[in-house]
Amino acid sequence: METISVTTTSRSLRLIKPTALIVGSNLGLKLISSPVWRAQAPQRGNGAFWIELNPIVGFQRFLSLLAPSKALPTLLQTMARFKAKQPSSGAAEKKKPRMSNAERSAYFSRREAAKVLRSVLQGDAHRRAVATIKSLVYSPSIKNKKATFALVCQTLKHLPIIKDVLEGANILNSRWKRQVELVYIITYDILFGQEISFVGDAEKFLLQRKASLQSALARLLVRKKMKCIEDLLDRYQTPDVSKPRYVRVNTLKLDVDSALIDLRKQYMVEKDDLVPDLLKLPPKCDLHDHPLVMNGSVFMQGKASSMVAAALDPDPGWEVLDACAAPGNKTVHLAALMRGKGKVIACELNKERIKRLADTVRLSGACNIEVFHGDFLSLDPKDPPYSKVRAILLDPSCSGSGTVAERLDHLLPSHAAGQSANVDETERLTKLASFQKKVLTHALCFPQVERIVYSTCSIHQIENEDVVKSILPLAASHGFRLGTPFPQWHRRGLPVLEGFEHLVRTDPVEDKEGFFIALFVREEGSVIHPSLSPDSSHLSLVKRTKRKNLSKKEARIRMPTLYGGMFKMFLYSKPSFRVNLK
Repeated sequence: METISVTTTSRSLRLIKPTALIVGSNLGLKLISSPVWRAQAPQRGNGAFWIELNPIVGFQRFLSLLAPSKALPTLLQTMARFKAKQPSSGAAEKKKPRMSNAERSAYFSRREAAKVLRSVLQGDAHRRAVATIKSLVYSPSIKNKKATFALVCQTLKHLPIIKDVLEGANILNSRWKRQVELVYIITYDILFGQEISFVGDAEKFLLQRKASLQSALARLLVRKKMKCIEDLLDRYQTPDVSKPRYVRVNTLKLDVDSALIDLRKQYMVEKDDLVPDLLKLPPKCDLHDHPLVMNGSVFMQGKASSMVAAALDPDPGWEVLDACAAPGNKTVHLAALMRGKGKVIACELNKERIKRLADTVRLSGACNIEVFHGDFLSLDPKDPPYSKVRAILLDPSCSGSGTVAERLDHLLPSHAAGQSANVDETERLTKLASFQKKVLTHALCFPQVERIVYSTCSIHQIENEDVVKSILPLAASHGFRLGTPFPQWHRRGLPVLEGFEHLVRTDPVEDKEGFFIALFVREEGSVIHPSLSPDSSHLSLVKRTKRKNLSKKEARIRMPTLYGGMFKMFLYSKPSFRVNLK
């Protein structure tokens, strides 16, 4: 049924749209139902009621019923004037300008950039970033990656100025304050970018107030005693860090030689001398749109990051646990090192980051990865799904201080405000180190685990050597010692603990990234008895004797005194608890 609106409070007659009327109370309509219309009473505080017209009788019949009313001529005249002013739908479509490709690209790039900027600023404010700026921009949901990345970086670089300008201009109402990230992006374009393609309500709103923005910028320069905008920007500039572009070949989809042939068509490419399947290209090579990257045949991954899974070096067929897996580059690297055999359990607690992890796994084509949405600390090492885990990759939350340049953290408000060196940062590092010790302690409790890699992208001793040093006594009681990954690598740990020469460090200046890697290797034959609490620091160990022909009686004599009496009989009578003495 057609619907019109009739109000009893207005004295004027006004046509809203062809099938909706607001009719003055002088029409004298009564709230009744008839075959022609069905009336609905007004809600409290609303002087209007709705009338649904019977489509069989139609609108003309309704008008004929209004004939006795003096309002009918006025109604018809208003309808005629309204129709004369309204263009036909076809004409309206023809007159509506279509956006050019450049306008469409700029329009959507700004909105994609605003979405990324919102995630970045919220993560920085809570000191819990969902992902790096690059990871957010180069996610599959962002279409115009290059333009979006440029807009986000440039807006962040100018953000302190933009905020001061908007505050000085005082032009934002409540509507635009709710879309402040988009306002930041457009303000950058108006004041510092290229003034092209300002299509959209937000663009028009700010463009109409361009004079106010420019005036506020001029006052800011005077207040800061700067001669030009370049001088003002110098306060926030950070030297560019130029480093080689590394890509890791996903051997689940492509062999290294084929990748070399393909990439050498456009770039100078060479194999890395340390990490298998890693290729080195010149700095600033943009491969984000390269077909091999788009189809998951190669992954853009830094050298130090690629060293982590390689240090763990799991055997094909093992069950491996990636404790803090997102965004997933190290996870899929593990799957490739295992040649797609065995199982990789990828554990991630954060709801947003697990989506990114699932996308990475899907892109890699790995079929031996099981994604687990949950807390690594909640896993019971004695549970069947985890009791056979042979290796654990532990890359927990850290300060990220070793990848500040790569992550573009110098563009964030927290860095500009100098928060990286204040008391709050020291407290934050202490909390991070406490968490890192907790997850490493938990990793040591898995009964069948043979290798554990603990890694961070931090340069701070408190997150690296200090964590390892505090855990070493417990690790030794579990039968672990420090292994030596990449013995040919020259940069080792800080000399603050015994065995520092086994630790691996990369330098943020020399190597362009600051990473830390510690490998824990269980002594051959050491096992944790599954009946004991995984939280105990006194878990007893039974070491397999080196003598192959040792009798069972001699083996019992060599067992620790804890395994005596009835408990020893129980041990040998239960197959699931039997210690392998061969």
